[in-house]
Amino acid sequence: MLEHSILLALSDSLSGELFFDEKQVSHQTMRLAYATDASVYQETPLAVCIPHTEADLKKLILFAKKHRITLIPRTAGTSLAGQVVGNGIVVDVSRYFNQILEVNVEEQWAIVQPGVIRDDLNAYLKPLGLMFGPETSTASRAMVGGMIGNNSSGLHSIVWGDTRQNLLAAKVLLDDANLVEFRELSEVEYFQKLSQQSREGEIYRQMNELLTDKDNQDAIKAGYPKSEITRRNTGYALDMLSDTSQAFNFCRLLAGSEGTIGIITEAKIKLMPLPPKEIGLLCVHFHDMVECMRGNALALKHHPEASELVDKYILDFTVGHPTYQYNRFFIEGDPTALLIVEFRADTAEAIRVKAAQLTEALKAANLGYAYPLIEGVAQTNLVWDVRKAGLGLIRNLPGDSQPVNLIEDCAVSPEDLPDYVVDVQQLLAEEQVHASYYAHAGAGELHIEPFINLKTAEGRRQFRSILEKTTDLVLKYNGSLSGEHGDGRLRGEFIGKVLGEKVYQLLLQVKHIFDPNSIFNARKIVDTPAMDTHLRYDVVRDGKDIQTYFDFSKNESILRLAEKCSGSGDCRKTEITGGTMCPSFMATRDEKDTTRARANMLRQFLTNSNKQNRFDHEELKEVMDLCLSCKGCKTECPSSVDIAKMKAEFLQHYYDTNGSSFRSKLIANFTQSQKLGSYVAPIYNFFATNQITSGLIKAVVGFAPNRSLPKVHGTTLSAWVRKQQPSKQKRKVYLFSDEFTEYNDTEIGITAYKLLTALGYEVIIPKHLESGRTYLSKGFVKKAKVLANKNVALLGDVISAETPLLGIEPSAIITFRDEYVDLVEPTLKEKAQNLAKNALMIDEFLVQEMAAGRIHAEQFSNKAQKIKLHGHCYQKAFKLVDYTQQLLSLPANYEVEVIPSGCCGMAGSFGYEKEHFEVSQKVGELVLFPTLRKTGGEYLIAAAGTSCRHQIKDGVQRKSYHPVEIMYEALLEK
Repeated sequence: MLEHSILLALSDSLSGELFFDEKQVSHQTMRLAYATDASVYQETPLAVCIPHTEADLKKLILFAKKHRITLIPRTAGTSLAGQVVGNGIVVDVSRYFNQILEVNVEEQWAIVQPGVIRDDLNAYLKPLGLMFGPETSTASRAMVGGMIGNNSSGLHSIVWGDTRQNLLAAKVLLDDANLVEFRELSEVEYFQKLSQQSREGEIYRQMNELLTDKDNQDAIKAGYPKSEITRRNTGYALDMLSDTSQAFNFCRLLAGSEGTIGIITEAKIKLMPLPPKEIGLLCVHFHDMVECMRGNALALKHHPEASELVDKYILDFTVGHPTYQYNRFFIEGDPTALLIVEFRADTAEAIRVKAAQLTEALKAANLGYAYPLIEGVAQTNLVWDVRKAGLGLIRNLPGDSQPVNLIEDCAVSPEDLPDYVVDVQQLLAEEQVHASYYAHAGAGELHIEPFINLKTAEGRRQFRSILEKTTDLVLKYNGSLSGEHGDGRLRGEFIGKVLGEKVYQLLLQVKHIFDPNSIFNARKIVDTPAMDTHLRYDVVRDGKDIQTYFDFSKNESILRLAEKCSGSGDCRKTEITGGTMCPSFMATRDEKDTTRARANMLRQFLTNSNKQNRFDHEELKEVMDLCLSCKGCKTECPSSVDIAKMKAEFLQHYYDTNGSSFRSKLIANFTQSQKLGSYVAPIYNFFATNQITSGLIKAVVGFAPNRSLPKVHGTTLSAWVRKQQPSKQKRKVYLFSDEFTEYNDTEIGITAYKLLTALGYEVIIPKHLESGRTYLSKGFVKKAKVLANKNVALLGDVISAETPLLGIEPSAIITFRDEYVDLVEPTLKEKAQNLAKNALMIDEFLVQEMAAGRIHAEQFSNKAQKIKLHGHCYQKAFKLVDYTQQLLSLPANYEVEVIPSGCCGMAGSFGYEKEHFEVSQKVGELVLFPTLRKTGGEYLIAAAGTSCRHQIKDGVQRKSYHPVEIMYEALLEK
């Protein structure tokens, strides 16, 4: 271990950040956040560096060389074989090395930095008619540097190729910190390199000696997989580098080298024209996995763009999933396996012809039982999303036996897949282990993930035994041990067995030639630690002994919910890809602000803490600080890792030991302060709006000075409704007067009442208490639990499908559908579940009434009106924005455009808090603010959330309207 002063001196010399100090909470938080990737491994690094410049990288290399430590290059951290896990200095280039430097449209290439995200790059290239081909299932966050390191392939590799095939040149820092360029060399240029008196020249000479040795050539030819296997990523690509039919290019070695021979600063990549616009997916259903593999071999003869497998485990986990249940529209019956075969063409008819020809061939061979053809980008994306989410979806498996990345990267010839699958099934049966099978059937690489309990000695034995036995099958079929996920520290131990000991010695030589001091990602590919060491689960604990205020039994325990995080990094996508998860990461681009980091940190402390209160750790407080509790992760994370719920649980336990701040208590008790303020509304509003008095209030409380404080209304909604004449209408509905509408947005509540009444509904505000949202947002779960029990007792016998509970404010009404079910006492659980089914957003209810024929367009104005709609985070999480769009589109000439924004950034009190104001604004600036600044005055801005409307007002000085206000204004007979 290096002395503190040495690392401090390094930190002072860098323009970037270095996190290394075990005594600083922020430093320790970062180190723990980088202790894992998407693999089963966990090892706390010595330090984490976020370099700003190339000069920082050079200093790190020289420092590592001097002090004999290793640097671990990292981008998105989605590697599955532990490539970016280790005890050196993690060098995260994802934040500052993320520029697209040059694009040459005519020659179809681009120069990018390693932190450029594949899908974001393609969004930039799309208007130019170009794209970067390799497409991993993690393409929404996978970065070019990591794709080069692993030689990523993806869904369409049988046509678009892997990263190696699309890497033209790269600038690489060598172990002497000099920058060199790897590129295609003519014979003259190659010999010039050999004569250079430099570190680069030395590498060329030593590699030339290795590659021209006849015995080495014979060993390489004999040891590597047969040439028809395109997924070949075992060890270093000496077979590719020795191919004399191509000009020499070290990029072929660099791709798949996992950051072990240098640090990439730039990459010149090959681009391709956008594929034909028409797309169709023939989704072939099978009752048997081996039959499916035979169908795959037949499908490949029809030259598809892709042929991908999804198995019953993945399909079953889409049932009831908050997002993926809507992607099941094409599934017929209960298939054991589904083969998704993609065709592209310039016309839809050409696709139908191709699909029909394949369908006919499959039927003639008695393969498959259903053959639906899905057409169009929107529908086919839904199908592909199921396939891409496979890794995360199968993490919903209950219990400690979980899918393990182990033999998922082995590849054989597609013709050998049927026999290979039979052999693997036999192997797993002998080990008494089940597995999920999915992914790249067309390329001969199935992601076969055995379900193993790594918390037990037997599970760890199976972990080693299954991989060891599978290597025998790889040899039997002359396949590849690693296809696209790499060797890392998982499969490196078995490379010698698969490629031969002679070749393994050559791989050791390659590492020594480029990196004699092991400063680049040591102990990956070669000299790896035992594959069953440094696992995440060294402690046997299921978490059921952890007492919680929420009921986590449907996830087995809060620990099991945290463990569901696969590390696949869906939470690292940007605003360019879209979605809500994760707004704090989108704003900061810091790993510690991801859903993944929060889940992993909880898992580590709940598993390993020696404290009586395992939640009592400042690192947990640090990592949860910027969570906006948007609930995006509850639905957008394939594994449904609900951080908002776990954050609230954590905060309550933290308060139990450490107490809570004055500001947190004040915010939690917002309803009481607004109630008091409503009695003296003019005085309250003067103090809230006067520049001097409001400034003092914000300074004392700790609110941002640029925020405007909410005003209270002169009357409450409940009081106003009591003054109205009761009217017996065709249908009775109950209106929930939430704490925000009751005191602050009373006019909106009145408008909602008027709208419902004018449409023929009897509106009753039932006896109820506040929703408890303010308590939950600040982690006062015990108080929220009291409110939940009381509200369910009050409303449980009143609310039904015939008499639903309607809400105006999303954050309040959705509390009934989400938290209440897990908060109430067991005796009230059934009532809470019934209440959850019948607690509706008002726009959701009105759309249902439209569908039932009880509300018509003719009741509203036919004047033209353009509307831009921003959905509340909770509406997005529960798939409710479409209802709002449908409602606002009811008037004949209303045009509604949904803004593709995630969270607005306010998130209740989050955007008020002085230390969070900057992040709140950054979140708003991702999509929402720029869109609204470009929006003309002829547009109305619609937003159901009170926080959203406040953020829009403060952020862009525009008034936004609740949908009920717009609909009431459009109503012809009021």
